[in-house]
Amino acid sequence: MAALAGQQVELPDGSTARVSVRAACRALGVPVSTFYDWSTPRPPSGRDLDDAYLLDTIIDVHTRSRGTYGVRRVHADLRLGEHTVPVPTVSRRRVARLMACHGLQGVHRRRWRAGGIRDEASWPDHVRREFRADRPNRLWVTDITQHRSGQGWVYCAVVLDVYSRRVVGWSIADHLRTELVVDALEMARMHRKPVGTVVHSDRGAQYTSWLFGNRLREAGLLGSMGKVATCYDNALMESFFGSMQIELLDRRTWATRDELAAAIFEWIEAWYNPYRRHSALGYHSPVDYEHLHTTAPAAA
Repeated sequence: MAALAGQQVELPDGSTARVSVRAACRALGVPVSTFYDWSTPRPPSGRDLDDAYLLDTIIDVHTRSRGTYGVRRVHADLRLGEHTVPVPTVSRRRVARLMACHGLQGVHRRRWRAGGIRDEASWPDHVRREFRADRPNRLWVTDITQHRSGQGWVYCAVVLDVYSRRVVGWSIADHLRTELVVDALEMARMHRKPVGTVVHSDRGAQYTSWLFGNRLREAGLLGSMGKVATCYDNALMESFFGSMQIELLDRRTWATRDELAAAIFEWIEAWYNPYRRHSALGYHSPVDYEHLHTTAPAAA
């Protein structure tokens, strides 16, 4: 457009004339204002500057989330988190627009398939898919997941407090023996000192074993089990392992068992418990939620 506007052209009578900006724009089918906007760029508006500063903060939040947060959690962090530069009130739609423009997105859940052998129940179902608790140590859920490394399978048993979604016990090993789930339970008992807590699991052979049941009885805990092959009866653990799968396990390959085990430990203790925001907790992390709503872990 700039090359055409101002050029000398020869007219039919042999004379010459200079092409006007308006004529050049008309010939190219663009508005005259477009030419002047291009030739004399306007300084960025206040809104553009605000978007630029906000995008910097969004990128920082997304990076600190290890690239896992989508729009909802980034928006919650902007509202609830502590940032170097205070973040003004901002809508979720604006966050979504800026993240889309910069190509930022969260990780997406895939279907998680539980492994292990199922057995007959040793305990009745005391939960009946009501995964709610009014204080810590009222209800725990537990299960096992597995993931392959270059050296073979790694298995992880987890005990989760339903009240705050906090991992209170975990165990990692290269086997599926009952000791795996007993070690996770013992860690939870040591940290929380529970009394009368309901411990809900599926009907895997490890949980129907005499050893696991005996540890529950010795500790004064009440076992609970869902139906066979019904993932919804332990949906909270399915959700937790689904998050671990997409946010950690599936994002790279793992050369050794030790490398994978160290990554699971770090994800639980350095990210999930202290920092990862949960929509069910008002977008607080498990640790923050307990600090906000309790003065100390309470016994059931």
